[in-house]
Amino acid sequence: MRSAAPEPPDTRAAELVRSAVLADLARRVVADCGADVGLVGVPDTPDGPDGPRAANAMVLRHWAGTRADLLHNLRVPAGTGLGGRALAERAPAWVPDYRAATTISHHYDAAVGADDLYAMLGVPLVHDGAVHGVVYAALRTVVPFGDVRIGAVAELARTAIRALAGAAAWGGRPAGRSAEAGLTPREHEVLRWAATGRTNPEIAARLGLSGHTVTGYLKSAMHKLGARNRVELAVAARERGILG
Repeated sequence: MRSAAPEPPDTRAAELVRSAVLADLARRVVADCGADVGLVGVPDTPDGPDGPRAANAMVLRHWAGTRADLLHNLRVPAGTGLGGRALAERAPAWVPDYRAATTISHHYDAAVGADDLYAMLGVPLVHDGAVHGVVYAALRTVVPFGDVRIGAVAELARTAIRALAGAAAWGGRPAGRSAEAGLTPREHEVLRWAATGRTNPEIAARLGLSGHTVTGYLKSAMHKLGARNRVELAVAARERGILG
């Protein structure tokens, strides 16, 4: 069987830089933000030829301060747990006591409990509409996350995002037609499903989003493509080669 073609040197180097940036991010959450544990989840869907694909799940690839290994390489679909919520909503999420929280699902209580974690914060790493992962800060005590600690983790996330953007540019990643039209990867994902005739609730269920969020993505895509309804949106997307 013929082996896969080797990656171009710049692409391989960019991936090594990316991994180093995210590993350092997990360590700095512990060292600089007073967290007991730092975690970083990365999308488990490989990038396509047009750049990063919409992240429907992530895998916890980098960690610092953990005592057990149940969180290591854990797969977290969008919308599940704290990090999955941050991934789906593209916004920070936090709870003072993970185990007693009513605003998140509890798929990962065993893994969280094995590391004796309570207070948790998740901040998505978003650049140009693409999700590059989620960084977690966790403490082994029940405590509200104050603005200072949230701001410190968010600032580390912004620094990492700038480094990741530089690595992507170094790797020579093309923009793709969706980017040319100004669509984010998530808008493109929602548009693709809408063009197949799926309803907003069906799209929301498939992507782990709320119906309100799906409506917002479609309205944004309509505005960017000059469409007034879903039919015009699908036509405009096909005319521009976005849907193929």
